[in-house]
Amino acid sequence: MREVLDDLLRWWEQGETVGVGTVVATFQSAPRPAGASMLVGPGGEAVGSVSGGCVEGAVYELGQDVVGSGAPVLQRYGVSDEDAFSVGLTCGGILDVYVEKVDQQTFPELGEVAADIAAGRPVALATVIEHPDPAWLGRRLVVRPEEVGGRLGSDRATDAVSDDARGLLASGHNATLTYGPDGERRGEGMRVFVWAFAPAPRMLVFGAIDFAAAVASVGKFLGYRVTVCDARPVFATATRFPEADEVIVKWPHKFLAEELEAERIDPRTVICVLTHDPKFDVPVLEKALRIPEVAYVGAMGSRRTHTDRLDRLREAGLSEEELGRLHSPIGLDLGARTPEETAVSIAAEIIAGRWGGSGDRLSTTDGRIHAHAARDLDPSLPVG
Repeated sequence: MREVLDDLLRWWEQGETVGVGTVVATFQSAPRPAGASMLVGPGGEAVGSVSGGCVEGAVYELGQDVVGSGAPVLQRYGVSDEDAFSVGLTCGGILDVYVEKVDQQTFPELGEVAADIAAGRPVALATVIEHPDPAWLGRRLVVRPEEVGGRLGSDRATDAVSDDARGLLASGHNATLTYGPDGERRGEGMRVFVWAFAPAPRMLVFGAIDFAAAVASVGKFLGYRVTVCDARPVFATATRFPEADEVIVKWPHKFLAEELEAERIDPRTVICVLTHDPKFDVPVLEKALRIPEVAYVGAMGSRRTHTDRLDRLREAGLSEEELGRLHSPIGLDLGARTPEETAVSIAAEIIAGRWGGSGDRLSTTDGRIHAHAARDLDPSLPVG
């Protein structure tokens, strides 16, 4: 929803009614992730995408119907049995799309939620997308770290969904959760989709070199909040790193220690150490590799530099398990030469680690392309 929020909020503030279709679950090689949204505007505008073009026409028509009826619909789209190019996903994927009517009456909390997102405050939105009792459909909770707004059909359901939504908010993941009709943990019948609008994940780039500028640019493109840090003020300047959100002049290991103390490092944080100078990179890697949960720690340097660095880190007391978290030499083998090409190889390794990719050419692999979406389809789930 984040990518269409500005348009949705503008129409909402004008008192208009909008049809909103959102991907709430994906199976096999679905082209868009859960949370991707498409709007049907008050003037017939189509904004956003749920499938990259495969089923947009069908979702558009369904959005118009839902605006007219006011009744939300959960619809499943897959490959058409008779013609894969009619209303289906030619990639072979399957996705569930929840379509609802949004205006100031159906979603009075939208303004406050949008303000939280704009300010970088964590907020989750939990919506009932399936329930045996139609009266429950569309009910929402607005979940923040310290408070919950709204109520589902019972206190039990509200408490269960609130707890789980906070967990998703902490990790920054969207998900569809399944419960019994009254919020029972082991039951089925109620499905709730949770948008987790957490602040952007962080990328910490240590070493104010030309490669760092390219890495910062690619990191920003991927949606990270990018910090470049170096102890040398002549190199660590905002002018040299225009894509970075902040440029810090400080010894890298001291800055990382401060961020840890302030609890600003989380399991989504990626750390790129590009100094390849032991007086800078060994102290910061010593701290980074001891963080229990961090998404990625990579260090630039030749294989000889890498071997020397490992010896120094062992002397500092790091275990083999901790050293095993280090990606060095940094990046995937793309044959990169320029800073920009090297940044792409680093980004590729980060993405592969996030989603469990192998880094191999897809033309040489078998099975599903989107490994993270490879879940068994439950045919018992009612849709439509």
